Amino acid sequence: MVAQKKAVLRAKDIYKDFHLPHEKNNSLKSAIVGVFSKVDKSVDIQHALRGVSFDVHEGEFFGILGRNGSGKSTLLKILAEIYQPTRGKMSKVGKLVPFIELGVGFNPELTGRENVYLNGALLGFSEKEIDARYDEIVEFAELEEFMDQKLKNYSSGMQVRLAFSVATRAEADILLVDEVLAVGDADFQRKCYDFFKSLKRQGKTVVFVTHSMDAVREYCDKAILINDGVITHQGGANRVADEYLKLFNTTDTIASSDPNRWGNGQVRIANIEYIPGRDKMKLRVLLETGDEPVEDCVFGYRFTDAEERVIAGGNSLNAQQGVKLSFSANEAKSLTFEIDNIFGTTNLWLSATVRLGDGTTICDSWSNIKKIGYSRSEGHYPVVMPAKLEVQSDKKTK
Repeated sequence: MVAQKKAVLRAKDIYKDFHLPHEKNNSLKSAIVGVFSKVDKSVDIQHALRGVSFDVHEGEFFGILGRNGSGKSTLLKILAEIYQPTRGKMSKVGKLVPFIELGVGFNPELTGRENVYLNGALLGFSEKEIDARYDEIVEFAELEEFMDQKLKNYSSGMQVRLAFSVATRAEADILLVDEVLAVGDADFQRKCYDFFKSLKRQGKTVVFVTHSMDAVREYCDKAILINDGVITHQGGANRVADEYLKLFNTTDTIASSDPNRWGNGQVRIANIEYIPGRDKMKLRVLLETGDEPVEDCVFGYRFTDAEERVIAGGNSLNAQQGVKLSFSANEAKSLTFEIDNIFGTTNLWLSATVRLGDGTTICDSWSNIKKIGYSRSEGHYPVVMPAKLEVQSDKKTK
């Protein structure tokens, strides 16, 4: 049995209340008068967090999920010690660096170069240490041509990229990340994700707040789902990601006795077949629509281990270089993915999802469809599997 790693971040029965006064004092006079007036001075209390408890263990990539206003960013600020909890306790082991509210301390009247040294000093770097890291910081931020311009002339995205790049140089045991990876173009976002994957390989601990369930499935080991200030689900990242998506999918028309399957049924997985091979393996999938056409959707597959961690996966969007699938009414589409065989004898589970192009509407989500094997000898952990995709379409026989 593998010994569980120590908890390096622990939240115990965390409550956080915000007091919202009914009246505002906009001047010194109104404030003085207000002291002696008999006007109702009561306040509303917003219970942002209500009894939140969880542990993050050394080396985990831990996701915090929830809709806007659920309390997840408040929780992250408590973990970063920006806020103090109303009740409860937060403890940590090791140095923690927050990737939240990046750029705090930047001076808009200084150049990008000067702000690198200023922000580096706030992170505890000496001038000599910044000198040694400066070229790496600028290269990562992709702002070589702008470093001698004043920061006030930067776009907000450029400022966050610069702040993110400086923060990545900090030596930390635990990193807190709040949706900062959404800045920049696709190449820069991928660079950011690659950076966090490198941290995972180094055994660093990352706490990650995001609305991207693809990122949760690919990177996170465990996750929690917060709704209205309480944790409603926690455990394996895949299962918690499904529960998050269910918040946006109130219609479940897929009639199935399988508790691992749900969706609105606009496009259904009629059949899925795994075909092993020595060098190449295949996934053959049959998708069907009902009486309504579907403009665009994405079919995705993933392979997870016994702890529900994603080992490998891919989707039709990647295989077709960004082209989404479209269906006419009552159409059956056969997809065949040809994939390099990296599998061996270790048991893994195959899961699949059909979603619409908005990223949150689920047509058919089917977890743990069947077992297959996998070998870690190639070191792919996890990997987006490059695949050749063939698509054939036919009208269904009604």
